[in-house]
Amino acid sequence: MSAGFAAGEEEWRARLSTLRQVVRQELVGRQLALHLPDASSRRILDIGCGQGTQAMRLARRGHSVTGLDSSASLLEDFEGSLSAEPQEVRERVELVQGNAEDVSELFKLSSFDVVLCHGVLMYFADPNPLLSAIATLVASGGLVSLLVRNGDALAMRPGLLADWKAARDAFDRATYLNRIGVDARADRLVDLTGSLAERDLAVQAWYGVRVFTDAAATNAPLPDADQLNLLLDCEERAGRTDPYRMVAALLHVVAQRA
Repeated sequence: MSAGFAAGEEEWRARLSTLRQVVRQELVGRQLALHLPDASSRRILDIGCGQGTQAMRLARRGHSVTGLDSSASLLEDFEGSLSAEPQEVRERVELVQGNAEDVSELFKLSSFDVVLCHGVLMYFADPNPLLSAIATLVASGGLVSLLVRNGDALAMRPGLLADWKAARDAFDRATYLNRIGVDARADRLVDLTGSLAERDLAVQAWYGVRVFTDAAATNAPLPDADQLNLLLDCEERAGRTDPYRMVAALLHVVAQRA
């Protein structure tokens, strides 16, 4: 992960079990499953894998996953979770400590069928070098999955929280202060689509993540199982339906290498 994220890493770790984070991880997992069927094993690189939520799910489904992160603490969390998995799952996972900006030096060209980069681009003032590196790592016909802050909806959260000054300012900004106290950057869908096209990556689908729950309290706990499943079903449908997905806090973009 980037140096920007490092400043808020402990806050991130402390909130992994809260409503907003569970919704994020569950929705991204469901959306990924639509594009990565279990019919065949894929070689997957997860850039900024963190504690390994998505990487672990994919390994359980039979895919070979390489997790890259700069944080020793998050990789230790990942290893701790991995140690409780069956041997066949553990054997499918390789963890690498390193910086996202060094991926071209760490891995061979076209060596992955899928590259995930979730919640990482927002911590780079200029995402283009990392996007270019990602494009070289994914094999022909492979997929790239990006999770970014929605630059077209930066005023939504402060507006729903009645922070009118922040909402007014957000209309004309591409940066924001996130919930872990770090200044971050947002991407507009049309700009990101164009940047990917320049790198022979054609957007196949895009989804909204956290349409209804982004304004929830930072430490909001999970509801009971029935209510959580109902909430997730509503979020999932909104995340693939216009106009709801357009105002989601996060955009999940899936592109294919030409």
